[in-house]
Amino acid sequence: MSTIKRPIEDHGIIGDLRTCALVANDGTIDYLCWPALDSPSVFAALLDSDDAGLFSLAPEWENVRRQQLYLPDTNILQTRWLGAEGVAEITDYMPICDDAKKQPRLVRRVKMVRGSAWFTMRCAPRHDYARAETRAQAAGDCIDFYAENQPTLRLAATVPLTCEANAATARFELQSGEHVEFEFGNQEDARIGDVATEVCFEETLNYWRRWSKKSNYSGRWQEMVQRSALALKLLTSSQHGSIAAAATFGLPEELGGERNWDYRASWIRDASFSMYALMRLGYVDEAKNFTRWVGRCVENSHHDEMRLQVMYRLDSGIELHEIELLNLSGYADSRPVRIGNDAWQQTQLDIYGELMDAVYLANKYGEAISERGWQHVAQMIDMVCESWNQPDAGIWEMRGEPEHFLHSRLMCWVALDRALRLGMKRSLPMPYARWDSARSEIRADIWQNFWNAERGHFVSTRHGEHLDASMLLMPLVRFVGATDPEWLSTLDAIKRELVSDGMVRRYNIDETPADGLTGSEGSFGACSFWYVECLARAGRIHEAHFEFEKLLSYANPLGLYAEEFDNHGRALGNMPQALTHLALISAAFFLNRKLSGEVTLWQP
Repeated sequence: MSTIKRPIEDHGIIGDLRTCALVANDGTIDYLCWPALDSPSVFAALLDSDDAGLFSLAPEWENVRRQQLYLPDTNILQTRWLGAEGVAEITDYMPICDDAKKQPRLVRRVKMVRGSAWFTMRCAPRHDYARAETRAQAAGDCIDFYAENQPTLRLAATVPLTCEANAATARFELQSGEHVEFEFGNQEDARIGDVATEVCFEETLNYWRRWSKKSNYSGRWQEMVQRSALALKLLTSSQHGSIAAAATFGLPEELGGERNWDYRASWIRDASFSMYALMRLGYVDEAKNFTRWVGRCVENSHHDEMRLQVMYRLDSGIELHEIELLNLSGYADSRPVRIGNDAWQQTQLDIYGELMDAVYLANKYGEAISERGWQHVAQMIDMVCESWNQPDAGIWEMRGEPEHFLHSRLMCWVALDRALRLGMKRSLPMPYARWDSARSEIRADIWQNFWNAERGHFVSTRHGEHLDASMLLMPLVRFVGATDPEWLSTLDAIKRELVSDGMVRRYNIDETPADGLTGSEGSFGACSFWYVECLARAGRIHEAHFEFEKLLSYANPLGLYAEEFDNHGRALGNMPQALTHLALISAAFFLNRKLSGEVTLWQP
């Protein structure tokens, strides 16, 4: 296994609601897809050697302390060096792309805070996941980067640039108070050559501060909750209204393993959960845009328009064919590095429940559903009535044979329950008797076929014996009471079998034939926060509080989370992961309410 040059957790993220870049704490941007989040990468050193593309910038110092922080309430990132010779900082951001005609830009401003230092810069994009031959050439004071059938990129700076080995390089000295700026973007973008960023910086700063002020959260852990919200916002598309599951592709769930997926798509499940989290904080515009995006996804379906796909492209396209990038060695030699995701062709019945829960909440906190929208919902729920008892791939997108999963049953129940509630609340026409009968049938099926009396707890598959952390959602979606004795015995079983120091595994792989893959994986961040919320709802407040604080300590210094934790609490998988951050928001909300002694007549 190769040496890890820049660990996953040593990164911050910046973005412009079209794409995102990861910035390591050594001043290197080693991940960026261009011009959209799901476009081919131009910097991919995170997934290979530095030859796969990077943008490095740092002072020529040794034995210094490095740190990263965001400007408060923004996604503007600072990387700092503190040493005997002085203090230097780089401010990285991407101006907000609120106009579809504008191209993304990346701005880097290096400043000498105290003392003096020499700096080196190297910008070496490698187009098309480092598969294309990228050439660099001087264009006046700028450097252009071009490859066949790829967008031509340009770097401008306020210091002289040189062209070296198909990269732009620079070496310069700064004294206290001096600064230099770099601007990276599309060659056709006239703004790049000007390197006039003061207004741009203020506009970006104000945008993020205005957005942050909309939050209605005022409880404990405000900083962590707001950072999670800002991370979720970065994963939304201003063009389309979709929400990506994560910013990256190919980062491993096991070092050296094969569980390396592309999460730069919009999963109906994850996006619906994200909407729930953002609406809870008071961000209703995102919910409106997401609802419209789902409508376009439905219209784009080739087959049965009511049979939703598991995921869609960010532009609502339907095909995400999975391929392996053989030219990339992978993070820590974790192969294969995949783009696309064949799970788009799977049947996962749980997505209807997650989507319907989001639709219900959007109606509660936002706009009333349209007549056409309700017709789509009614047709979808009719389909759920017909198919809820079929095997599927489940929430974890099992690559083995389909099974009857408890979580899929549970979310089919949620779909019917929320549709019935919405229909009654808005006095909308619906076949009440049929839907109510199906809801009752699912409830009976779960209690009869997914409760193991011998083991004394619910089980993950029909007539099975084993556990799955997705069962933690049972009280969170109001299927079972949070203090129901049968549920509490299930919670205790999950604690025994799947929890280690607050970190929760999805399931035990050797007990799950449907997993269908080799190797192992880490503990899941989302499951860990669900566990905290379940403890709080069960009245185990002090235990929940302690476990929550431990989970907060596993965040990176910027408050960001990947998909999973390793045994040391370090990041594994794609980052930042929407599902982890939205689960943190939910747990923080409920736990804060309990710790504050708030009495609620109804727990949503």
